[in-house]
Amino acid sequence: MNPHTASGKNGTNRGQLIAGLVFGIIFGFLLQKGGATKYDVIIGQLLLQDNTVVKIMLSAVVTGMIGVFLLKNMGWTKLTIKPGSVGMSVIGGLLFGIGFAVLGYCPGTIAGAVGNGYLDASVGGLIGIIAGAGLFAALYPRLKGGILKKGDFGTKTLPEVLRVPDWAVVAPAVILILALLYWLESAGV
Repeated sequence: MNPHTASGKNGTNRGQLIAGLVFGIIFGFLLQKGGATKYDVIIGQLLLQDNTVVKIMLSAVVTGMIGVFLLKNMGWTKLTIKPGSVGMSVIGGLLFGIGFAVLGYCPGTIAGAVGNGYLDASVGGLIGIIAGAGLFAALYPRLKGGILKKGDFGTKTLPEVLRVPDWAVVAPAVILILALLYWLESAGV
C-alpha cells in the first residue's frame, strides 16, 4: 500500500485516526480534570471513601450508552458485538483487578497519570501492563479452549436477549444511573 494514500486495508482513514487522537486527548483531559488520574483519588475509591471515580464512570456509561444507541438508531454506525463468556469476564476481571489493586490505576487512568508525569505510573504501570499482557499472551493458547469458553453468552446485546427495542433497556438504565448519581451527590458520598 502506498503510504500516501488516505485509507488502509481495513478502511481506516486519516480522518478517523485524527478523530481518535482528538477524542483520546479530550478523554485524558477530562480524566485529569475530574481527578481520576490521581493515585489518592483511586485508592480512596478502592477503600470506599471517595466516589469520584464511580461518578465519572457512571457519567461515561450514560453518555456512551445514549451516544452509541443514538448513532445506531440513526443508521450512522453498526454495532459489532464481540463474543463473550463468563470465563473471559473472570480472567479479564482478575487481571484488571490485580493490576488496579497493586498499582492503583486502570488502563485509562494510567495513561492520564503518565501524561501528568507521575513516576509510579510511568515505570510501575508500564511494567505491569507489559507483564500482564505477556502473561495473558503466554497463557492464551491453553486458556482459549478451556476457561475462556466457559459460560459462553455469544454476541447478543441485552435488548436482543430480552427481545425488546434498544431504548426499552437504555432508557430505564439511564434513569437508574442518573438516580444513583443524584443520590451519591446529594448524600455527599
